[in-house]
Amino acid sequence: MTIRVHHLNDSRSQRILWLLEELGLDYELVKHFRDPETRLAPPSLRAVHPLGKAPVVEMDGRLLIESGAIVETLIRRKGQGRLAPDPASPDYDRYTMWLHYGEGSAMLPIMLQLYVGRLGAAGAPLHPRIDEELTRHLGFVDAELAGRDWLLGESFTGADILMSFVGEIAGVYGRRAGLPDLDRWVRRFQARPAYERALEKGGAYSFA
Repeated sequence: MTIRVHHLNDSRSQRILWLLEELGLDYELVKHFRDPETRLAPPSLRAVHPLGKAPVVEMDGRLLIESGAIVETLIRRKGQGRLAPDPASPDYDRYTMWLHYGEGSAMLPIMLQLYVGRLGAAGAPLHPRIDEELTRHLGFVDAELAGRDWLLGESFTGADILMSFVGEIAGVYGRRAGLPDLDRWVRRFQARPAYERALEKGGAYSFA
């Protein structure tokens, strides 16, 4: 059955296209576009799912939401052993940790930075705390990548795909220069052919 991906421009749903390209799976791409003024998702996404968020994946007659769950489900159902460690190995526990961390703890200060940054002077009191949290989380990821090509060592996995947004947003905020291992990791995954193919299909994206 066809995998259909509802993709929103300038969003984290880009990672799902990348995952599908890495797995070499056929999929139908349905593009949705943000309102250029409000930057909000269009009503067309709410017609797909009540939350009106992307990504949404249609597969086997069901709708899948939440990037981490989509990554985990696609790899488990369609990966044929690729992009995830053996579930019986200790690496699998680290892999699962990164899947949850990427959309959980790591995203909170990033989203706060995004929204509070739009408040102008009204958001100024929150900036020191947000900056402290961003510094802590990005420093943690940088330290975990020390001496490693990928988050799990030599093996590229779905965890790298899920966590990629964190590394890319660090560059947008001008923070990668002081985090050499994080910076090398971002440059490494951005050079992957599947990443480039996904970008061609989904369209160049920014985080403004």
